[in-house]
Amino acid sequence: MTTSVGVPEKHALTTDSLIRPVSLLSSIEKRSTSLPTDDLVDETEEQFSWTKSIFHPKHTVSRDPDAIATRRSVFDDPGLAQYYWPNKDYENLHRFDPTARWTYREERALVRKLDWRIMLTAAIGFSALNLDRSNISQANSDNFLQDLELTTDDFNLGNTVFLLAFLCAELPSQLVSKRIGPDRWIPAQICLWSFVSLSQFWLTGRTSFLADFYTKTELPMRLALFWMTENFVAILASFIAYGVLHMDGVAGIAGWRWLFIIEGILTLLIGIFCFFNMPPSPTQTKAWFRPKGWFTEREEIIIVNRVLRDDPTKGDMHNREGLTLRRLWTAVCDYDLWPIYILGLMFGIPNSPPSTYLTLLLTNIGFNTFDTNLLTIPSLAIGIVTMFWITLVSESVNERTIVSMMMDLWTLPFLVALYALPSNPNPWIFFTVATGLLSYPYTHPIQVGWCSRNAGAVASRTVNASLYNMFVQVSGIVSAQIYVASDAPRYQRGNRTLIIICCVNIFILYPATKVYYIWRNRQRAKIWDAMTTEERAHYLTTTKDVGNRRLDFRFAH
Repeated sequence: MTTSVGVPEKHALTTDSLIRPVSLLSSIEKRSTSLPTDDLVDETEEQFSWTKSIFHPKHTVSRDPDAIATRRSVFDDPGLAQYYWPNKDYENLHRFDPTARWTYREERALVRKLDWRIMLTAAIGFSALNLDRSNISQANSDNFLQDLELTTDDFNLGNTVFLLAFLCAELPSQLVSKRIGPDRWIPAQICLWSFVSLSQFWLTGRTSFLADFYTKTELPMRLALFWMTENFVAILASFIAYGVLHMDGVAGIAGWRWLFIIEGILTLLIGIFCFFNMPPSPTQTKAWFRPKGWFTEREEIIIVNRVLRDDPTKGDMHNREGLTLRRLWTAVCDYDLWPIYILGLMFGIPNSPPSTYLTLLLTNIGFNTFDTNLLTIPSLAIGIVTMFWITLVSESVNERTIVSMMMDLWTLPFLVALYALPSNPNPWIFFTVATGLLSYPYTHPIQVGWCSRNAGAVASRTVNASLYNMFVQVSGIVSAQIYVASDAPRYQRGNRTLIIICCVNIFILYPATKVYYIWRNRQRAKIWDAMTTEERAHYLTTTKDVGNRRLDFRFAH
């Protein structure tokens, strides 16, 4: 049986109540204290769920499309609102209005518009980066190492150097992005990376933007879709490689060289496209080449207020505001996020060497260059399905630790099977086991969101996201040392090491992380619950704690 969320008669929806003028903050604050709030949607009311929409459509709540969709927040509490007000330098401040109301019809139409305008552009840009970062794998199926007279150990060293450079650039890149804005920095990175890919032709001897537009309930699925593009582009790259590598010998040039230059040109074109299609913020979409912008004033008000109602800390900083050394050091010393950093270091190691070496392994076991590139597609396609599935599970149970552990839990039996195969296995049996292993549900998007959620403040999220990704890059460096030439071609010692690491992740690290966050929340709750209303108000007024250091903050786990 479905229910309908309607509007109380005494607060019937009118044009005047929906479209409220944006005025000075002092005027807004006075109006917000007197505006009736019983027409707002409570946080406890059921929100849209992909899980229920797909598997239990009959249990999905049916809402009146013209009913008010504005969710209740701290801005509706006269006693708390002043402590969460956006910073005076916040770029969208002129559209902030806690008295604004909007309908489900408006909200759904706007979210669809955001998906086409913002999400799609971000996904295309991310795909371009991954196109060039992964083409080394397709080149390996050709005579890349032989032409350069390199061994697999040299290949490991090259991967290590690449990841070290990536690691060193991660934090400075995030700081630059925070200073000049991701709308400028991301397209610049794509274009610069295209030149790196192009330069390989001449070889002779590698989530804060979306948060400004979406709420926390909308982000997980979109982050999953965002990361699914990595698999989509890898599938596309396999087909491109299949065709381009047939150009081997054209103009006396090796096929892998053609691959680098063609994919480098594609990335450059996408980078230029992103320069014109990544706005700084919801209220800054107008430009000389787009004089009318993407959103009306009404739509800008809805975007800004729905995001701030969902997470008031997003108004703490300007999107061009750089980070101070003090804020940087505070984020680095945030020991409550160290458990997630450790998971970032360890969770991907069991899958990384088989993934990196897949084309080499398939070639060595008897498949030709062209078949090898096509045989990488099944695991990528299944990986899209498993990633979507694990995101649905996470949404359904509102769980992070155990759900994130599923990636290693999936991997373990396939690693054991790979280790148990005979020295000269049937090529198709080996392919089946390797495909099963690499079809794992990728939980990295869940852990990225988990890190962001537990950071709390906007300033901290930028640095903490960088630190988490730096640990992920270190994971890649460690992984590059596991499959060594002396262990080829079956890499039995390497697979044994991967099995041990996988067991450590499943039975020690993930359970310990969950226990830690439960303990920390109980510590906070014990202090906070013992405080009187006056003591809490005094704390909120005088505290210098921000983000996850506040007593009223609870860690997700």
